[in-house]
Amino acid sequence: MQSLFEWEFRGEKNLEEIVERNINEFSKDVSAEYVHKIVNGVIEHLEEINKLIIEAAPEWPLEQVARVDKNTLRVAIYEMLYDPEQDVPPRVSINEAIEIGKTFGSESSSKFINGVLGYVYRQNEATLTPRDAR
Repeated sequence: MQSLFEWEFRGEKNLEEIVERNINEFSKDVSAEYVHKIVNGVIEHLEEINKLIIEAAPEWPLEQVARVDKNTLRVAIYEMLYDPEQDVPPRVSINEAIEIGKTFGSESSSKFINGVLGYVYRQNEATLTPRDAR
């Protein structure tokens, strides 16, 4: 999330450089392989993910959604719908995203993130349920 946030904040420049710097800085706490998979997956599916956010929160234009919230949502939606390895069960992605919102977002971030991801989960529940049972 941090790399995607910084990438968007800097005007979508030098993503690979940002990712590598963050991996080096947090090497004890992150898997470089997993970070690359998530970042590249979000970028690959960015248009579809953004459409899902817009659909789930039509009263919030995407450019007005806080960057922390937006990129937290992007990572969770990628994990829920597009990760081919399905590493993280959807409900875990939702819970982790809510916690990130509480820690790094505004006072209302966790509620917003919960609402958007809850909507996405319900809209895709039929395809998510078998994965979520792990």
